[in-house]
Amino acid sequence: MAPVVIVTGGNRGIGAATVRLAVSAGYAVCLSYRSHAEEANELVADLASQGGRVLAVSADVASEAEVAQLFAQADSLGPLHALVNNAGILETQMQVADMDAARLTRVFAVNVIGSFLCAREAIHRLSTRRGGKGGSIVNVSSAASRLGSPGEYVDYAASKGAIDTFTLGLAKEVAAEGIRVNAVRPGLIETAIHASGGEPGRVSRLKSAVPMQRGGRPEEVAQAILWLLSDAASYCTGSLLDVSGGR
Repeated sequence: MAPVVIVTGGNRGIGAATVRLAVSAGYAVCLSYRSHAEEANELVADLASQGGRVLAVSADVASEAEVAQLFAQADSLGPLHALVNNAGILETQMQVADMDAARLTRVFAVNVIGSFLCAREAIHRLSTRRGGKGGSIVNVSSAASRLGSPGEYVDYAASKGAIDTFTLGLAKEVAAEGIRVNAVRPGLIETAIHASGGEPGRVSRLKSAVPMQRGGRPEEVAQAILWLLSDAASYCTGSLLDVSGGR
């Protein structure tokens, strides 16, 4: 039976690239999405036409009930092997002096609490102490966690800083239970998330600050995620892998 991986926020950007690569690597994939259902359905249809086993589930990872339902539906594909905590949001570019509590709550609920809830459900299924066979969790952090995103997304950067710490702590907590926990930290990547922050052309504006002088592609991040999921990374846990063009 094909190994099963859940990819949250798997309908677009880095998530969709990860889903495609995972299917090509032989995984059965359950992807979650909160919006843009048409993209999720098109992705599933495309991969199914190529023989892939892919299930799309509408779920807000900030909702404990919806996370539980996501994992319950993923169980239909077979025993869980891995989780990619990719779902994340950012809000319109803004300085901290203008941020309100509602904005902060939205960002941290999805980016941090959602990752905790999904990891909890994965541990219940993967932990050898709980009857599982072990597995892997990859959290999608961001280079913003060490750069800070001043004047734009300090709240987003702070939420990703929390993901870095979460990765380090959880990796140590479950290492003896057969679960590896790592993170990738993408830099300036060409995805639609920049438009949601109010600047679709952000990659073009900032690419000169990247030593490699370009934005990254979602597929380049997906390759790093799949490597961390694989047995090739069998001695890696608690790692924070930058995919940022040197920035």
